[in-house]
Order: sequence, then structure tokens, then C-alpha cells
Amino acid sequence: MSLKAISAKDAASLDKDLMEMGGWSLDQLMELAGLSVSQAGMFYRLHPPSAGKNVLVVCGPGNNGGDGLVAARHLAQYGYTPSVYYPKEGKNELYQASHSRDLPIGKKLIISPQQRLKTQLQNLSVPFVPDFTEALKSADFLVDAIFGFSFGGPLRDPFPSIISQIESSSVPVLSVDAPSSWDVQSGPPKEGPGSKFMPEALISLTAPKPCVKYYRGRHFVGGRFLTKSIVEKYGLDCPDYPGIDQIVEAGVDAEGRL
Repeated sequence: MSLKAISAKDAASLDKDLMEMGGWSLDQLMELAGLSVSQAGMFYRLHPPSAGKNVLVVCGPGNNGGDGLVAARHLAQYGYTPSVYYPKEGKNELYQASHSRDLPIGKKLIISPQQRLKTQLQNLSVPFVPDFTEALKSADFLVDAIFGFSFGGPLRDPFPSIISQIESSSVPVLSVDAPSSWDVQSGPPKEGPGSKFMPEALISLTAPKPCVKYYRGRHFVGGRFLTKSIVEKYGLDCPDYPGIDQIVEAGVDAEGRL
């Protein structure tokens, strides 16, 4: 089964439609994406607990990193021992307000979705590790949630070193939406960090991106929440998801429909 690809521009437009017309919040979309990541990654498919419970989730500053934070929470609930490396937290413009008893009446405390996700992980005693190199040494599996479909390069510190270490490591990797350092259209860079990066597994969220045609490995798709009108508007294929799963395994020869 191969699926049509969606361009980065259309993927961003689709997310906007989901929130502005579909009634979805950013938190909800991150939750569904992170749940799909957690179902694909191991999790009795690629890496059962018997293969090692130490899962290192590497999160970037954007929404892709938020998906990784959600996945880490689910992994903790599944019985894994996740840890999170989150070197550069982003500033998201989409916030949700909540009242605080410490503020004057009528004032609101602004808390980002990522901050709430961090709090949830801290409440589960999931550690945020300060040293990536040391954390990688004890990892049995790695979730690459650094960059998503909006990445266009170039890599900026601290990510060139991180990508290089992941690339040269023997630890199996699941990348979220696109292998980090890859251009969403043209695939891996021709040289430098990421030029030889080929993770063991890739999960495309909502639909494959054009760079999937350069990928060789196990490919999953998560997007079971899409409505018929969204599928038709963007010309997507809607795969048959088995049972109650949020993900389905698919081929990697996605056709460009840009």
C-alpha cells in the first residue's frame, strides 16, 4: 500500500483548517500525534519492552517536539523507562489561558501546551536529561522528534552535533514526520550532519511528506481523526486502520501530489 504525499505548504494549511474550522485545539492535535508515535515506535511492533525499556526521546523547539513529549508520557504508561532531551524549547504563539490563584482577579496566566506536557512528565517522574551524549549511551531506542515538515535548514546549534551522534549510533531510531535534518521536499542533505541518516522507522503524521520517497525502512502513518471533507479537500488517501489502532504500516513509494 502506497499513499499520496502532501506538501509542507498543504500540511500547514491542513493543520490550520483543523483548528480554525474543525474545532481542534493544538493540544488535541499534539495528543493524537504523540499517541500515534507511541503506538508505532515500539511498542510491541518495533521495540517491545523485552528488547530494552530505556527510550530516549529527543525533542525540538516546535510542535514536532511537543508530539515527542506526548509520546514520552504514553511510553511511561506502557511500562517503558523514557527520558527526554529537550535542549531548545520553542516559543509557540498558540497558547491556552488558565486562571491562577496567585494572580489578581481578572488576570490570566499564559501556559504553553509544551509547558503543560512538561509538567505531566515531571509528575510521572520522567527525567529531562542535560547531557545527550551520556543519555545516548544507555538508550535502547530513540525517538527523533526534533524537526517536522516545516524544517528547511540550515541546522543550528546544538542540533548538528545531536544529528551526527544519532546518525553514527547503533541505537534504533523512530523519526517523527521526517528524519531530522532532511528537507521535506528533497530528502537528506547532500553532505554534513544527516546526509547518511536513515532511521529504522518513520511515522508520517496525517499523510506522508514528499521526502518519504528517499526513505528506506518501516513506514507508518497516523491520521485516523481526519474527516471526509479534509481528506477530499487535500486529495489524501485514507488507509484502513486495523482495529482500534491509531496507526497503519504503509509503503514508502508515496506519489507526489503537490
